[in-house]
Order: sequence, then structure tokens, then C-alpha cells
Amino acid sequence: MKRMLKALLLPLLVLASGAAWSQEKPNILLINLDNFGWGEPGFNGGGIIRGAATPAMDAIAEEGMRLTNFNVEAQCTPSRAALMTGRYGIRSGNHTIPVAGGVYGMTQWEITIAEMLKDAGYNTAMYGKWHLGWSEGRYPKDQGFDEFYGVESTDQTMWTIQGRWQALGVEPPYVMQGVAGQEATVAGVYDMKYRALIDGDLTEKAIDYINRKSTEDAPFFVYFAMTATHTPIVPHPDFQGKTGKGLWADLLLQTDTFVGRLVKALDDAGVSENTIVIFTADNGPEAVNVGSNDVALTPHAQGTPGPWRGTLFTPFEGSLRVPFAIRWPGKIPAGSVSNEIVHQMDLYPTLATIVGGNLPQDRAFDGVDQSAFLMGEQTSSNRDHVIVYMGDQIYGVKWKDWKAVFNENEGAFSDTRTFSTPRLYDLINDPGERKDVLLPYTWAAEQALPLIGEHLETFKTYPAIPPGQLDPYEPPAQ
Repeated sequence: MKRMLKALLLPLLVLASGAAWSQEKPNILLINLDNFGWGEPGFNGGGIIRGAATPAMDAIAEEGMRLTNFNVEAQCTPSRAALMTGRYGIRSGNHTIPVAGGVYGMTQWEITIAEMLKDAGYNTAMYGKWHLGWSEGRYPKDQGFDEFYGVESTDQTMWTIQGRWQALGVEPPYVMQGVAGQEATVAGVYDMKYRALIDGDLTEKAIDYINRKSTEDAPFFVYFAMTATHTPIVPHPDFQGKTGKGLWADLLLQTDTFVGRLVKALDDAGVSENTIVIFTADNGPEAVNVGSNDVALTPHAQGTPGPWRGTLFTPFEGSLRVPFAIRWPGKIPAGSVSNEIVHQMDLYPTLATIVGGNLPQDRAFDGVDQSAFLMGEQTSSNRDHVIVYMGDQIYGVKWKDWKAVFNENEGAFSDTRTFSTPRLYDLINDPGERKDVLLPYTWAAEQALPLIGEHLETFKTYPAIPPGQLDPYEPPAQ
């Protein structure tokens, strides 16, 4: 039914801006880590000072382009929704992580990056954390992926070792798997034992997929949504104690090793030269690692945002900026670095341009094409601002090297401070966002703040989809 509806929508679709690249369509490997801070990889000054070198991550940056100002949403679900749809999470009703149970996630009306690539002739697969709906009709297989293996999220694994949970016999979290056109099936229980093993299994499954699809004529898209480095921090048995510098260093070594194995699989399959490899994360680091009255779930281990202030669930740069590197040999200039603003939403239209895919024209679309920028054809990004959301609330706007905010909080469970007059931060001279410089730089706020109004105007034409919206969904008549 969804394919039929999309066929009817094709007249409303136009070719993505710019001509499709003349060469054979590239394969795409998109690696998306979970709550992985800006300051973790060596290419951002982390690596060995975090207890483990990150040669695999660093090689992607060295052989391609590193962005120091790559932005995401402040929570897992809106971040992943933005990545998949090219739209702010609030537009699809995914502006916050689900906490009340029931149906959530993306409606069938959304056209995901996987569906765009599928329509452009790609084989598609997803391995890892989804967090965009965990029921029939909303699994990855229902949103453009030919096959998937993964989990809803990871914090649920902590339930399984809590005495009170065990006493009540509550249904455990599951690892699910499936293929397009069939019902998903349970692959196993996602408990603390499997928490340690899952990223290794995800890596092996992704490598198997690369090997299988590299022999076919059609290009492939692999969305590899690794569960590291989300709480609880439990390294794979092969890496526990390997660094001698604690759990976090062990997990960092593990994560880099798995990234290296994926890239090596491309080399071994002979497809590296025409494969785009993207390395990034959904959010900045977590504020704390959770404990329990029943058992200490995660001994001392803490991610880092580098020089930036804040963690996920905050409007600060430590929440919004994450590591980003992209490699495409011969197309993206090796060793290039930029501090221009780019958002995860931009990957959708950028890849659409590269592969000759289609962008929907019947909805608000927030991503912008960055292909010329990434290819070194221009020095500036096609984006100069990002609206800063926290749930369904706009906390402020980031414009060029400035950020104007009306609300601030220090974490998911902290009180929010609201300012009648916006605070203005100079992100170049004050990366810690500590000093309000509205005076004497009122001109920067005057440039930034109207962008919020322009953004809000779009909801008059394209209202946001309500959270928990059931299928079928049709937008209100205009």
C-alpha cells in the first residue's frame, strides 16, 4: 500500500537540485553512533587522551573531509527523525524520546532517506538502534529498508538486572529483525548480557551484507546505527580490560575497531573507491551514567564534548555538535576541514543530488543540499543557521558564530531557565557559552532572531504531525 501511495506521489516529486553525478552511483555506508561526544575521536583531539587511539575514525577524516560544526538535534528520537526525513523532528511528531509507551515514530506518509535511495535503485539495510517506532508499520523494514536487525533503544537493558523488574515478570526488551513486505520477528532478548555483544553482531551482519551486495549491479546503502556509547557502558568481552584505562577507554577501542572492520570490508570487497563513508553520531555525550538501588549499572565512565559546554538534552554546543567525517575517494578532497554549519538533515538532499534521487515537494523540508560544499566546489556551507529545539519548544537559534537563546537547562532532569531578553553567546571566543554578550553585539541577535519567525511561519502551511499519529495520515487540506 505504501509503495502504491508513493507511486501516486511521484508527480509531486522533482529531481533533487543539481544534476546526478555522471559516474556510477556510489555505495553509501552511514555510521551513526549513539551519544558520542565531539571530543571523543582523535581527529577532534580525543583518542589517546581518552584512553584509546582511534585510527579507523581518524583515517576517514584524513582521507576525506572533517566538519567541526556538524549539528544534530538534542535528543535521540528527533535526531534520528531529522536524519531519516530531512526535517526537524517536530514536523513528523518525533520531537522527543517516547516515554509513555504506545504507538510512536514516523507515519507511513514520511518519505525517508532509505525510501529515496530505494527509489533511486539502491539495496538498503539497517543494523542497530532505530528509536523511530517499534511496532508493525513502523519498523525500518516499513520505512524503506530491505532488511534490518536491531533494537528500539539501549537503556531498557538496565531493566533486566533490577530485582523489582524481575519480580514483576515484565516483558523484556527484544532484538527484532525483518525484511520488507513481511512481519518482523523476535531475534532475541536485549538484556545486559547481550548489551555487551550486540555491536559485534551488528558489525558482522553489516559486513555480511556488504559482501553479499558488492557482487550485485545495484549500489547499496547501509545505515549502521551502532549502540555505543549509550548507557549502560558494557564493553564486549574481547575488549574488557584491554586498554588498562577503564571501561570508557575499552569501549572507545572497541568502537574504533568495529568501524575499522566495516571500512576494511569495503576494501576487501573491492568497492572502497566508489563508496561514500560517513561517520557521525546522533547526540553529544550523556550527562551522567545511571546507577540503581539494585546494582551499580555503569561504573565510572563519562563521555566528553571536548571544548564545548553541555550534554544531550541541552541547548549548548556539547549537545548539538558531534563528530563528523565523510570520505569518497577522488570526489571529496582528502584532508579538508571546515567549521561551516551543517546539519544532519542536510545529508538527505545532499545524497539525493549525488545519486539523482527525488525530494518531496508536498511538505516542509528543512535539509539543504551540501554536495558542492563537500566536493570542494565552494568554501561555504549552504546553511547559516539552525533552530535549537528542546522537545516542542524552541530554545533559540544558532546563526553563524553566534547563538541567541531564550531558554537554558543543564540536562534532561534539570529546571529550565527562561530569559525575557535573549542571551547571546559568541561561539568563537566563548565556546563554553558562559558570557552573555548581547551588549554590545545586539546586531548579531537582530540578524539571528527573525530566523525563528521565518521558521514558525512554515507551520501555517505545513502543520506538524501530532505525536503518536496513527496510520494512515494525510496532511490537512491547504
